[in-house]
Amino acid sequence: MPRTLVVKVTCGSEDPERCNQAFTVAASAVAAGAVVSLWLTGEAAWFALPGRAAEFSLPLAAPLDSLLDTVVVGGRVTLCTQCAARREITADDVIPGVQIAGAAVFAEEILQDEVQALVY
Repeated sequence: MPRTLVVKVTCGSEDPERCNQAFTVAASAVAAGAVVSLWLTGEAAWFALPGRAAEFSLPLAAPLDSLLDTVVVGGRVTLCTQCAARREITADDVIPGVQIAGAAVFAEEILQDEVQALVY
């Protein structure tokens, strides 16, 4: 069984290079055959909404919406419960394939054997 990678991205457009790096690593790991879980927290929570990732731009970087689509299709994308609530984002608002879950689920994911967790 392939190793699992859990990527937590805590920033958004205010820190575009770090944000894009998280999405790039997650999408690249999906392409490499890893089991990938991408967590959207903090300002990255906005990317769970339709069209928000398409608005993101960083020169010489892969489009964020394409990277996100890769992870939605080939992995798992989770929006932090508290981050969603603070931004008044509900399950009805997010793009198809994005789930909302809290810290207990994140902790359960990262504490499993053979899991690598990265936080950006």
